[in-house]
Amino acid sequence: MSRWLITNARLVSDGETIETDVRIERGRIDRIDGGLSARPREMVVDANGRYLLPGMIDTHVHFREPGLTRKGSIATESRAAVAGGITSFLDLPDTLPATTTRRALADKFSRAQGRSSANYGFFLGAAAGNLAEIRATGAAETCGVYICVGGSGRDDAIEDPERLAQYLSATALPTVLHGENSAVVEANRARALSRHDGELKASVHPEIHSREASRAALDLVSRLAGRQRLHLDGISTIEEAEALEAGRLDQKTSTASVLLPNLYFMDADYDSLGNLIKAEPSIKTASDRQALRRALSDDRIDIIASGHAPHLLREKGPRYNAAAAGMPVVQFALPVAWSMVAARMLSPDKLVEKVAHNPARRFGLVDRGFAREGYWADLAMLDSGRRCVVDEQRLLSHCGWTPFAGRKLPATVAATWVSGKLAWREGLLTGQVPGMGLDSAPD
Repeated sequence: MSRWLITNARLVSDGETIETDVRIERGRIDRIDGGLSARPREMVVDANGRYLLPGMIDTHVHFREPGLTRKGSIATESRAAVAGGITSFLDLPDTLPATTTRRALADKFSRAQGRSSANYGFFLGAAAGNLAEIRATGAAETCGVYICVGGSGRDDAIEDPERLAQYLSATALPTVLHGENSAVVEANRARALSRHDGELKASVHPEIHSREASRAALDLVSRLAGRQRLHLDGISTIEEAEALEAGRLDQKTSTASVLLPNLYFMDADYDSLGNLIKAEPSIKTASDRQALRRALSDDRIDIIASGHAPHLLREKGPRYNAAAAGMPVVQFALPVAWSMVAARMLSPDKLVEKVAHNPARRFGLVDRGFAREGYWADLAMLDSGRRCVVDEQRLLSHCGWTPFAGRKLPATVAATWVSGKLAWREGLLTGQVPGMGLDSAPD
């Protein structure tokens, strides 16, 4: 069924919240108006005053396919995503093989077709020897180019400024940079190992993947930002947040995003969660978390992404050195993000700007990211009067665990429409698999 009438909704879009009805026809928003009457063969959903938002466009996920499907797949992780109010995702290139060729991009789109519950786009990764591929790839094939500028044990990192400049000049596509200074990370690790006799705990993680490592990578990127408009992914510290440019996304030289774990957890949580929240960038102090939230409010950070990176539970511990970095996030994405609204750090319309409007603007996603007549009906109904009790939820990510277990999040995703089809309602998948490839316009 693709004909819907949503009544009595609090619709949040374009900087305002209005009480209205929304009609969906042929996958798109046909009419936004009060007092709409149901038509024949039209399914009616009474929102009863709940929020109706443009669905989250998640610009940072690792859905693990191909090659790492023991951890997750496009099918499993997209089902978890729609449960969390995500209607579109942009998948990173660190699969096996890595997504560094046009053929690999085409393979991902083929895998997603008919299997993804959410709309999908895929980044082309920068790697040694693929400059020609980057130059030849257009907006119809990828949502952008993703460049790792450093980290721990990364063989795809591009840290040399001259080489990085070559990659930046090779494309006019949206270009995303992420990472840390590898030399700083490894020096931190050596000191930590020496100090702790080789036995490390998760609480040392932000000491190894430190604010200095993050800031050094940001400084490198900033020196090159004048060449083209860049997007900085995974801001995690006070220092980075304060160095960012404030203002409207479309008026900035460069833009930036923050990942949900860095907005929700803090270093004190390592004591109870240990390796479960080991991630890169690392989760840092309560002061860093507060600074990131402020940077969202004053428009120095433009986008909130989930950072979803599932691993099997056995890959997360108990030894810190062997534990994988990353965690599953998407099933609880919007409820976690709403915690900033509940804490009065962000207004509902500001949150929608960060999770839907700005991702669509930054990556040129056509007719997505807004609740407007004529746009695709990618919508999430959020019940802010009903807590999401995580330990009572059925987990949908293939890895079968969550760092949010036992948490009471301040809102529940009551329903999710993807391209006009109902994919999730009241705690259950509907069986619809409506995901479509995302159309992009040049940045």
